[in-house]
Amino acid sequence: MADDPSDHRGSTQGRPSLQRIEPDAAVQPAAFDLGAVPSRRRLLTLLGLGAAAAGLTACGAGSVAPSTASTGAVASASASASTSGGADEIPEETAGPYPGDGSNGPDVLEQSGIVRSDIRSSFGTATGSAQGVPMTLELTITDLVNSAPFKGAAVYVWHCDREGRYSLYSSGVTDQNYLRGVQVASTDGVVRFTSIFPACYSGRWPHIHFEVYPDQASITDSTKAIATSQVALPKNTCDQVYAQPGYQQSVTNLARVSLTSDNVFGDDGGVHELGTVTGNTTSGYTVSLAVGVDTTTSPGGGQLPGAPRGG
Repeated sequence: MADDPSDHRGSTQGRPSLQRIEPDAAVQPAAFDLGAVPSRRRLLTLLGLGAAAAGLTACGAGSVAPSTASTGAVASASASASTSGGADEIPEETAGPYPGDGSNGPDVLEQSGIVRSDIRSSFGTATGSAQGVPMTLELTITDLVNSAPFKGAAVYVWHCDREGRYSLYSSGVTDQNYLRGVQVASTDGVVRFTSIFPACYSGRWPHIHFEVYPDQASITDSTKAIATSQVALPKNTCDQVYAQPGYQQSVTNLARVSLTSDNVFGDDGGVHELGTVTGNTTSGYTVSLAVGVDTTTSPGGGQLPGAPRGG
């Protein structure tokens, strides 16, 4: 299963609804997410402002760790918004066709029990669980307007399972809602999820989707998301995980893609979305990422291909 570039979205208000995409029985080969529209960084570079923008991002790279995969020189052309505190705005990315937020079919955010820290098992009437190498996801949300932790922000996270399937959509797991959940940021702006390490499916670099909402009350309306992005997973960690039982297909898929060729992270090698990882396959991994949110810019993760993201 993969993110489909044909997830056409309207351009009315917020992040509008998608066309309904029927789940396919097969794990689709995906040069998907080709609908990921050019980022603000790329647009500024095309306008000849890349050099000046690179000076801004030099002020602070957050807690991003270097990847063993080559990211290329494009990272120096980054033009993400920066504050005096040095934090960068998280790039806007496509939510893909399997968000489960009501914008394309199923709406897990309307269900009681979605606010939870452990997302490995389904909830409500579903009883399935996702198997795989343990992973804790830790996102630190910063309000760039006030240069402060974004206390109270609600973060919705979802990703594929060990087989590359998305609950609610993929054949065999349409009756499950595992690997989806919401956490509300604490006073330090941190949210943590207990999960499993996702697969690498054909055509995409291993990743985790997330949406940031201003508060918990807003999660039932997907157009109120103030940021939509993805976490990229470092290659060395992926290599370790995919050597474990159940991840065999991910080895082949990972060999066919890189951070710089990926159709979402490729514009800058995922420099602002690459998670920092600690741990091992026995005790599990912790994936951390600093997420800067600028509430003065318009979210663009749901716009049509070719439209600018991030405001």
